[in-house]
Amino acid sequence: MAEMIEKIDNLKLIVFDLDYTLWPFWVDTHVTPPFRRNGQNVYDAHGILVKYYPEVPAILERLKSLGYRIGIASRTSCTDEANDLLRLFKWDQWIDYKQIYPGCKITHITKLSKQSDTEFNQILFFDDEQRNIIDLKRINVCSILVDNGMTFKLLKNGIDKFKCK
Repeated sequence: MAEMIEKIDNLKLIVFDLDYTLWPFWVDTHVTPPFRRNGQNVYDAHGILVKYYPEVPAILERLKSLGYRIGIASRTSCTDEANDLLRLFKWDQWIDYKQIYPGCKITHITKLSKQSDTEFNQILFFDDEQRNIIDLKRINVCSILVDNGMTFKLLKNGIDKFKCK
């Protein structure tokens, strides 16, 4: 499915939420810091394996290889912990911009737009919460609801939707 993802000229920034979008938990309630990496795996303070949705690293790598800029927009109050996981999962190599703090997704996206010099209509956004999708559609950000974590199929559907808007 990775080979089906293409570069769209007017799509400048792809933004992802974290909790239940890139990983299957809320960082502020379901995992216990500090986190540590052992080999290819990341564990929480209790020695429990911290998992992410299986296709996420390949998705981020593919988007970066195509020249897309990647942003994170998360309203978690556990900013340090979310950043630790991004670093320990080694995803920072693909992420260009981060807005991780409590607040409205419109604020996150507005700051990402300014950081990246990108118009709202050049952004594709993925999130698991319908309220965020509704908010961002109001400001002309193409927004895709994530039901069961990020997959290449969902990414392709999002890019197809972006092309047709």
